[in-house]
Amino acid sequence: MPHVLRKLLKKLGFYLSVAVLVSPALLVFLWMLSLSLKNELDNTAYPPVFIPSPPTFANYIQVFAQNNFGLYLWNSILVTGGAVLIGLLVGVPAGYGIARGKSAKFAVLILIARMTPALSYLIPLFILFQIVGLVGTKTGLMITHLVITIPIIVWIMIGYFENVPIELEDAALVDGCSPWQSFRYIAFPLARPGITVGGILAFIFSWNNFIFSVVLGGKASRTLPSAVYNSLTFEQISWGPLAAAALLVTLPVLLLTVVAQREIVAGLSAGGLKDG
Repeated sequence: MPHVLRKLLKKLGFYLSVAVLVSPALLVFLWMLSLSLKNELDNTAYPPVFIPSPPTFANYIQVFAQNNFGLYLWNSILVTGGAVLIGLLVGVPAGYGIARGKSAKFAVLILIARMTPALSYLIPLFILFQIVGLVGTKTGLMITHLVITIPIIVWIMIGYFENVPIELEDAALVDGCSPWQSFRYIAFPLARPGITVGGILAFIFSWNNFIFSVVLGGKASRTLPSAVYNSLTFEQISWGPLAAAALLVTLPVLLLTVVAQREIVAGLSAGGLKDG
């Protein structure tokens, strides 16, 4: 009986810990959902009204009608998708080369690039883009997002390729494969879980990036996070449309995380990811 009781207490402690960690984020999300489904009278009422009666979708309609939300959504898809695709094309071979070359110095440089705040790159990029005429363009934003996607993907792939047995590639070389064929037919397929994880994490960080779009984006090239910021006014904050816009920005990342959570957990576990 003491053993069963101890096991039960451990399980209860685990669930309690999870509830404590998750509840703040969950409550914030539910409150944001409540704001988006209420009119401004209920949103400013005191005491607060949590459950809207009846719920309204006017805030979502207002977001699309007044803020050109469809254009910003397309910009986010284009910029993030392009940055992730280029990041994978560059980051996967780079991670393979660093892992196989045992280049610890390059790995440290990638780690530093990951740890450096994106704000540090802003002024040099702004000056450079002013010279070449890329300020306010989607191409410029895509280039800035490579600062986010490439270090993430390279660092993840280093950990994966270090766990791919080099004996398999040596056997392929003995059988007549070139180094490129060894990478393509041996290392690349075995590292697909890492590629999936790297692509998903790069997408999430790139999609949520705010500062590059605000400073370097124009009216026709802004992405969704800066569109939410532009919905703020100095006179009055419309909480309903603001919450609706924030939910629409969060929804793609939330859906991707829920759908791909098994791949993320399995990939991180299988790759022995080294984080810094």
